[in-house]
Amino acid sequence: MKQLDKLLLRSFVGPFIVTFGIALFVLLMQILWLYLDDIAGKGLSFFLIMELLAYKCVGLVPLALPLALLISSVMVLGNLAEHYELSSFKSAGVSLLRVMRPLIVIGAISAGVSYACSDYVIPAANLQFGSRMYDIQQKKPTLNMEPGVFNEDFSQFTIRLGGRDDNGRDIDDVLIYDQTKANLGELSEIMADRGEMFSAADGKFFVMRLYDGHQYVEQRPGGTGGSSTPFMRTNFASYTKIFDLSEFELERHASSLFSTNRSMLSTWQLQQGVDSIGQDIAIRKQGLSNHLVAYLPELPRDTAVIRAPVPIDPDKMAQPRYLELENDSMAELGTLAESPDTMATDTLIIPVGQSTKNAINEKLIAKALNHELVERTTPWPGLNSLVDSLPKEERGRVYNRARSSLRSVTGQAESAIRLLPGIEESRVKHVYDMHMKYSMAVVCIIFVFIGAPMGAIVRKGGFGYPILVSIIFFVIFIILTIFCRKLAESFVVNGVFAGWLPCVILFPVSLWITLSAMNDAKLVSTEKIGNALRRARDSKQVAALRRAVRKAK
Repeated sequence: MKQLDKLLLRSFVGPFIVTFGIALFVLLMQILWLYLDDIAGKGLSFFLIMELLAYKCVGLVPLALPLALLISSVMVLGNLAEHYELSSFKSAGVSLLRVMRPLIVIGAISAGVSYACSDYVIPAANLQFGSRMYDIQQKKPTLNMEPGVFNEDFSQFTIRLGGRDDNGRDIDDVLIYDQTKANLGELSEIMADRGEMFSAADGKFFVMRLYDGHQYVEQRPGGTGGSSTPFMRTNFASYTKIFDLSEFELERHASSLFSTNRSMLSTWQLQQGVDSIGQDIAIRKQGLSNHLVAYLPELPRDTAVIRAPVPIDPDKMAQPRYLELENDSMAELGTLAESPDTMATDTLIIPVGQSTKNAINEKLIAKALNHELVERTTPWPGLNSLVDSLPKEERGRVYNRARSSLRSVTGQAESAIRLLPGIEESRVKHVYDMHMKYSMAVVCIIFVFIGAPMGAIVRKGGFGYPILVSIIFFVIFIILTIFCRKLAESFVVNGVFAGWLPCVILFPVSLWITLSAMNDAKLVSTEKIGNALRRARDSKQVAALRRAVRKAK
């Protein structure tokens, strides 16, 4: 390895590690605010919180890597340009791309790490994080008995303490509302002057031992017209109430319950999900089409097999299945022509099969068209004439059946219109998330070609100016990502194009900045602006001088 590569690597590794840690911490704190309400007050252990943070940190790696590469490359090339080391390299015949070669190699390695992390590590980490967060959200807050506050942590019990001793055990002026039998119309209230509370059986039970109190029980009114109102009062010297604390424990659910979420799938699983959703859409459309055929038999039935059926044991298929067409069913398809060589039997037995059904239908239609009644018929007079030919008592039934059929077809169509956009949106999200895994990896290389030339142009090292420049480009990338996601979910653009659009926009920008840095050009030339301002100032001075000369004359 040449000395130039060693110099670049030594200058790059330190800032990269620091900026990667800072970026990961900032992004983690931003995400943590979303779950703070779910975590606070649940009595979680330190190790469980660290486990959650570790899972979330893994999910933020593909987002923190491009930001760290961008800031570090700006810092390294900015330091070299600020101390005129980059100018020395160029004067020695070393091009900017040769200087950037170690950074490009690190960017390519980071792209591979980003993709591997997105496709293999992050789905498992998101699965564990999602299952743990669900368990925490379902967990009740830690039991907290504060004096003067009505506590409803226990199911169907409300407890108020008038006072609590400093030792945390002795209590006084206790009030307990028992609503376990409220559905039966029975309300119970317990009052005690003093008592004590403590946990038992290694914290599995919460015990309240009360002294010198009363219990009031009011039952549902009974008797004729509800005139009887039973009421019972009991005095006690000592009363012990035991509460089960198992409902405050963290219950862990199986991670497989959350394995179908998009953020917990790899690329091949997302592709399977896209194919499955596409088949579901096709099946719904086919069902709607075939439902319409039931009311309009002239339309062709869609018999395409969209999803392969479950394989059947060959032993169970030893005996052929048959379809029986009764004479009544045959009449609906068409009447067989009577001829000396054709005789209709009571039951026609044919093997089941679509080709056989089509052959039977074609024969029936052909024979029906060749019938003498069909050949000598007159043109159809219309629907109104057909309805008028029916008896008056039958016309209402025909109209009712027509309305029912129309409502059925309309209902099916409205249901498809209501459900299909949601299914299509889910498919677009799967496609977008799948291609974003590749896009987040490619943007690591693009940010190297943005950050390194920007450092050579601005000629500023340290953390101040490079971070400002890097944040601008990173915010642009994040805005493009969110904007493209919304475009894809709104069906404005294709999900594949939306996933790659941020890279498509930033790639020409990186080429332009790189070429500008290689040619020692400025991104924004201020000479023309300065010349224009200078001419404007000179013209104002000339005009003022002319006005002064006119006044003197």
